[in-house]
Amino acid sequence: MSDKNNKIPFNEDNYTHNIERNNERKLDRRGFMKTLVGAAGVFAVSSLPWGAVAAKELMGLGEKEYPHKKITEVSKLPIGDAVEFKFPGDHDDAILIRLSENKYVAYQNACTHLRCPVFWVKEQGEMICPCHHGKFDVETGSPTAGPPRRPLPEIQVKVENGAIFAVRVKRYEA
Repeated sequence: MSDKNNKIPFNEDNYTHNIERNNERKLDRRGFMKTLVGAAGVFAVSSLPWGAVAAKELMGLGEKEYPHKKITEVSKLPIGDAVEFKFPGDHDDAILIRLSENKYVAYQNACTHLRCPVFWVKEQGEMICPCHHGKFDVETGSPTAGPPRRPLPEIQVKVENGAIFAVRVKRYEA
């Protein structure tokens, strides 16, 4: 047996091994910045496909047509009355208002301020959000009073075979 296996191959002990690292590569400021820029570049390039998919989906929202959903029969909705329904999903509250013999308007009825429900007040001819006294124009969905700044998202409707159908949601565009 030789003493070769019992010796430390370098002139250090366990306590000073990490103090003197003359032969290891040092990371200076320039090296750190190169590494940082390289990592950011890799991240940016790897996220491009997902960004493109998201942009495509967001840009197509205004044109997205959902399966037509029957709201009610024309004969069951007198002029000046409103009916609540769900569109496009089962959790998306909406309201349909019959303004005249052949004119209907529909909106998602969550206030654009803090998502409180919006109600049709027939006697006043206004759509009102009771949370902060917001008011919306029934013809356009645009805010007329209170804190809301954006119009209610309009739901396009069509009348077919004596029934009123929700067709698509028209998104707000700045």
